[in-house]
Amino acid sequence: MIDSAVFQGKKAKYYTLGCKLNFSETSTFAKMLQEMGVCEVRGKEKADICLINTCSVTEVADRKCRQAIHRMVRENPGSFVVVTGCYAQLSSEKIAKIEGVDLILGSDEKAQLIQYLNDAWTQEENPKEQVYVKKLKDIRSFAPSCSRGNRTRYFLKVQDGCDYFCTYCTIPHARGFSRNPSIASLVSQAEKVVEEGGKEIVLTGVNIGHFGKSTGECFTDLVKALDQVEGIQRYRISSIEPDLLDDELIRYCATSRAFMPHFHIPLQSGSDAVLQLMHRRYDSALFAHKIQLIKSLMPDAFIGVDVMVGCRGETPECFEECYQFLQSLDVTQLHVFPYSERPGTAALKIPYVVPDSEKKRRSKLLLDLSDQKTYAFYERFVGTEAEVLFEKATRGKAMHGFTKNYIRVELSPSEADPSLDNQLVTVRLGDFNFNKTALKVCVK
Repeated sequence: MIDSAVFQGKKAKYYTLGCKLNFSETSTFAKMLQEMGVCEVRGKEKADICLINTCSVTEVADRKCRQAIHRMVRENPGSFVVVTGCYAQLSSEKIAKIEGVDLILGSDEKAQLIQYLNDAWTQEENPKEQVYVKKLKDIRSFAPSCSRGNRTRYFLKVQDGCDYFCTYCTIPHARGFSRNPSIASLVSQAEKVVEEGGKEIVLTGVNIGHFGKSTGECFTDLVKALDQVEGIQRYRISSIEPDLLDDELIRYCATSRAFMPHFHIPLQSGSDAVLQLMHRRYDSALFAHKIQLIKSLMPDAFIGVDVMVGCRGETPECFEECYQFLQSLDVTQLHVFPYSERPGTAALKIPYVVPDSEKKRRSKLLLDLSDQKTYAFYERFVGTEAEVLFEKATRGKAMHGFTKNYIRVELSPSEADPSLDNQLVTVRLGDFNFNKTALKVCVK
């Protein structure tokens, strides 16, 4: 039984680490609490409740989570502190030792955030460090999430969990096995976005290409169904495994009404030997085929690629093979991640270890290659016209937006107009801005 009175008038502060899915879920938590009468703090107001949604993809991420928890406790004395997310699922015992933490919710429990808060606040005495974290095999619930937070674009969670268990990765242990809602329920959420005036939705999840395991459906059918929702003018697929990005899906996106020519595809390594050590489910030939097919059907498509450097077993020869492979691909941007040792992963059994200094060197080489590819891609479109969806700007700051193929554009502070927020506007793409991260534009 929920006692709404205990929520009324309380103020909350949120902090999110990690992926787009986490940001989407935090926005949903905020919306749930708002509906119960909880408002978000402004400025330096002290919060009654602090919620930290954590990440655990690397050791650096773990450290940032601990720092964020300590900071929230320090800056909001006496507040009720809730920690959830992947780090909470994997390291609840460590978090419970942090003074000031009141409630720890694992991946299965966070969907019942309101109930857990209600139970804690209606008890005569609130026992500290209440921990609710199920084992991996018992993580079964799916917490719906479709929210935009402070952004213009909406993020629709279509899937959660992962069955792949790559040797370097802890995410399946943190998120559980793959599961999803029905296509009908997701179409209904997209229709609500239309009612709220939303124009663009990003499909998020942990391994979204695995959509359908729970319902006997498939991701391509989901894409086709969402494409029929009138009012949503843009969809983007946040990230999809190359072995699950089937050719039918690529061909459909090339002619679809609203799915943008924008793909994000994790490669992790361009060396087949390293891919085998990682237990990835494809080789470099399959990955190259996917890129070639996308570019043959959508020559202007933006393609982002995840690459991990310095993983166990990546000899200098393997890295050189990876670099040459990436150099040969017609992709737009590389998201480069140094390998991080994760407790309990199978990768720890691989004998060859790359020194940190060498990881940094390899990362810089790939980041430089990424800059070259992104600059060349942007440069192709200087002087052309494009349709841009503008996003709300901070007063006195430049306004930004994205073209269909994910080119970031910048409107100077003097031209920034709040009425352009969430509007699709045709612009002429000008030269690069001062730090080469966007193209300057003038609204026609």
